[in-house]
Amino acid sequence: MNTLEIKGNWNIIKGKLIQKYANLTEDDLKFVQGKEYELIGRIQKRTGQTKTDVEAAMKDCCN
Repeated sequence: MNTLEIKGNWNIIKGKLIQKYANLTEDDLKFVQGKEYELIGRIQKRTGQTKTDVEAAMKDCCN
């Protein structure tokens, strides 16, 4: 998944991630351009998932 895909579908991705991981908050999911890895790290910390699992969940949300 690339940055453009994340930015273009962010509201959809955000909603689906909150559905999948109920313990995520809006603050956890603040998207800042250029800080994609920080976002993935915040999701990892909150959910206990691996980086690969978080990236796969984000990719699944785009499809």
